[in-house]
Amino acid sequence: MENFVVSARKYRPITFDTVVGQGSITNTLKNAIRNNTLAQAFLFCGPRGVGKTTCARIMAKTINCLHPTENLEACNECESCRAFNNNASFNIYELDAASNNSVEDIRSLVDQVRIPPQIGQYKVYIIDEVHMLSAAAFNAFLKTLEEPPAYAKFILATTEKHKIIPTILSRCQIFDFKRITVDDIAKHLAFVAQSEGVSAEPEALNIIAQKADGALRDALSIFDQMVSFSGKNITYKDVIDNLNVLDYDYYFQIVDHILHGNTSDILLILNDIISKGFEPQHFINGLGNHLRSLMVCKDPITVQLLEVSEQLRQRYLAQSQACPMPFLIRALEINNKCDIDYRAANNKRLHLEIALLKMCALCSQALNMPTTQAQSVQMPQNRPAQNVNPTVPSGVSTGSTSATTKIPEPLVTTKAPEPTITAKVPEPVEGPTNKPTPQQSTIQPQAASVSTGSTSATTATSAAPVVRPRGTTSSISINKAMQQAGQKAEEKEETWDTPFTQEQLTAAWADFVNRYKNVSPNFAAALGKYTPKLMGSAEIHFSVDNLLFEHDTEGMTALKHHLKNSLHNNQYQLKPELMERPAEIEAYTDKDKFEKMVEERPYLRTLQTELKLEGDL
Repeated sequence: MENFVVSARKYRPITFDTVVGQGSITNTLKNAIRNNTLAQAFLFCGPRGVGKTTCARIMAKTINCLHPTENLEACNECESCRAFNNNASFNIYELDAASNNSVEDIRSLVDQVRIPPQIGQYKVYIIDEVHMLSAAAFNAFLKTLEEPPAYAKFILATTEKHKIIPTILSRCQIFDFKRITVDDIAKHLAFVAQSEGVSAEPEALNIIAQKADGALRDALSIFDQMVSFSGKNITYKDVIDNLNVLDYDYYFQIVDHILHGNTSDILLILNDIISKGFEPQHFINGLGNHLRSLMVCKDPITVQLLEVSEQLRQRYLAQSQACPMPFLIRALEINNKCDIDYRAANNKRLHLEIALLKMCALCSQALNMPTTQAQSVQMPQNRPAQNVNPTVPSGVSTGSTSATTKIPEPLVTTKAPEPTITAKVPEPVEGPTNKPTPQQSTIQPQAASVSTGSTSATTATSAAPVVRPRGTTSSISINKAMQQAGQKAEEKEETWDTPFTQEQLTAAWADFVNRYKNVSPNFAAALGKYTPKLMGSAEIHFSVDNLLFEHDTEGMTALKHHLKNSLHNNQYQLKPELMERPAEIEAYTDKDKFEKMVEERPYLRTLQTELKLEGDL
């Protein structure tokens, strides 16, 4: 029985041209070899399985080849190439920094550098996972890395460049390896499958490439796993079953049901997904990627961002045509919020179902408008006129009813039984029970006609604004009408001049002070210290200790509003008066303080005389 060799080793690239997905780096290295401008140290960094160590080996083999080809590839025939292929080359050393990360290991490496190569031109040291070296080992390596012998070349490889100290980075030429694209991995898998005599569906290979997440070694390992599972015929069904991948068809069905508002079918499909053992959060992530793919397909320029097979790309393009861009953006927001809050939810399944129902309701509002709101439709400007039978309100007799509407505007409403829109504006302040009825703002269109018998309604939108029936009126127009009416009401405030007495004024004043204590205690205390006085018929005089309270505009406004509603009078005038206090002599010096004490206690003067107290007193 032959020893099995995994595909990642069996099909490992041996030349620069066979490296997958790193064309810019391989071309740079080949040009450096051609121009004889090789640096003394290289740093290959990037994610796992993208070809860092492979490129280091190819480069070490190529620069020591005695007879390189015109394309600057190793000949595989010279003594140096044969020794490399047999893992017997004394000029190429591979060091695993994960297990050789001490200062002693680096010192041993430095001692080996002093010995020149026996065969070939260079001695190449490949140090894998170099970020695992200790800080002392890095420092011991600095001098040799900066000024090595002319025949010594160092190639460092790492997946975590940020862990390497800056003094090492500054001594190397840095090459950043990128993740391999899904298309490149799928093409390489197709080549491997063909070489192994395996029949594989393109959809299956594409799923393997996506599962590998940009690492070719992972993709080849999954490919070997699938060959062991399904033999020489790899199908899409086998791949999604073995890799626990949710079928694309579920997402297409979910979106179709969302577009049509089929909530029951959505819940049944979700139950089927969960019953097959898939985590709900896995479905959330997949649905987010599906909605993102639909959004990408809306613009021909961004279709190239879709990393799927050609057959699946056509399905995405077809479904994206039925999804408006606002719906996709809003659905992505709902899906993203569901993903963020999923871990904190107690009932996770209900949390996901609510998110799906929100998407369904969102699309129902955008695409399937209720019949009660179907009167307002968006139509192109050059749409020909159409005949519509409007609904006539009760109490109006009709004969043969016909309505012809000319539609030069984008938004038209054919139903016009009530051409007047009335918006009630609430009174800004609370007045007496017998105050006049609040004003109303009426919007009257310029052209609207309704007749009985043979009824016809003709709307010329070029000469009159759009008339909306009750129930479909734009909230923007109502708000605008309310604002205009409110401004007119403020400009023309009704006059209240009900006479009031001193007792009514005192009671209203005390009531305000009592209510306003919780809002502004200082303001209420200043007003409650003195009683107001009614002078004449509408002048209210009140005393305060200082006039600073007038700067409290909020308190003054509340006071005026309260007096207006309590006294049913808005023609009064407030007259604040500053209270005059008797001047007091302040005692500043010790002598002044003593004289003041003597006024209250005369015996202190006798005590001063008898004791003959002098000085400051």
